[in-house]
Amino acid sequence: MFILSDELLIFTIPNNLFMKVQQLSITQDNWFESLESINIDANLFLLFVSPEFKLTKILLSSLVKSHPNAIITGCSTAGEISDVTVKDKTISLTAIQFQKTNLNKVSVKIKSMDRSFEAGQKIGSQLYSTDLKHVIVLSDGLNVNGADLVSGLKSKLPNVSITGGLAADGSAFDKTYIIENNEMCDKTIIGLGFYGEDLKVGFSSRGGWNSFGIERLVTKSQKNVLFGLDGLPALEIYKSFLGDEAQNLPSSGLLFPLSMRNNENETPLVRTILAVNEEDQSLTFAGNIPQKSYVRLMKANIDRLIDGAEDSAISAKQHVNESCELAILISCVGRRLVLKQLVEEEVEVVRGILGNKPKITGFYSYGEIAPFGEFSPCELHNQTMTITTLSEC
Repeated sequence: MFILSDELLIFTIPNNLFMKVQQLSITQDNWFESLESINIDANLFLLFVSPEFKLTKILLSSLVKSHPNAIITGCSTAGEISDVTVKDKTISLTAIQFQKTNLNKVSVKIKSMDRSFEAGQKIGSQLYSTDLKHVIVLSDGLNVNGADLVSGLKSKLPNVSITGGLAADGSAFDKTYIIENNEMCDKTIIGLGFYGEDLKVGFSSRGGWNSFGIERLVTKSQKNVLFGLDGLPALEIYKSFLGDEAQNLPSSGLLFPLSMRNNENETPLVRTILAVNEEDQSLTFAGNIPQKSYVRLMKANIDRLIDGAEDSAISAKQHVNESCELAILISCVGRRLVLKQLVEEEVEVVRGILGNKPKITGFYSYGEIAPFGEFSPCELHNQTMTITTLSEC
């Protein structure tokens, strides 16, 4: 409305023209009351769900029934982030009412991991429009090659920012799923498109791990399966660094990822182990390890991990001049295993940078998808804190 004073004419925008966000942490004891407490006309629900939550199907059916016109999506986790807490056996539910932004959700069922690039292309083609501002992608964490998925998306959306992550299953690496309305689907990838110039998006991804030991040449690999380092069996070399932790593979591999680069000028990417094969002495990673690339072993430093989360928040905030309404945090299960009881500190430091206004949601993942910063290409990351901020102007 217009307000006329003696000196100037002021135009104020009613608050109901901006996006609204309601954040809930749902337990099996309070799920019905939590859904009843939703008091905004949400057109998007994001649900990050513990695999141990026993009533997910019932909750989803109820949510679809009460909000039939809303997009409902999300995934399984290795820990649920809600505000500054990290929990298990819960659902971090975010209800979002966009006022000026249009949404479109597409999904692809993937038959095999080697179709990941094609799946990314299909999602990108279906979402593309001249007014597409941003894409959030959520993917099965075990049956999809995340690096190929990202490459496929970028081939169809070269000028669109993309963030997201791979679903998780605690540290079990057994079965992950994606939420599509009232269904819990494995071998599925969801692409969520945001359209319109009124949406403001910030994003960043930072790690904080230390590299050690000598750099080794990848002499044999196929996509995300590493067979040889410096002409020697990859698993043999890797175990030689781990000592007693080698008997706990593949889960102990989360504590010792690899830093990978293709050339001297490239920013290294972090790669986390998903599986080991004693028969052929190979290691399977969440992302590709190209032949003739170079890798080094990495280990954790708690202070540096928390500093990495802070750096990610600082970078994400720089993309948005005003404060944001929602921050989606996707961190790696490996970071959680290292931080242990200090895990909430990396969420608290993000809150400290972003301020008290934005709602915070998110999950611990098997892989994070984001650019390093505003002018960087989107990549699949491991062991990072990835942040996406959303607001409407």
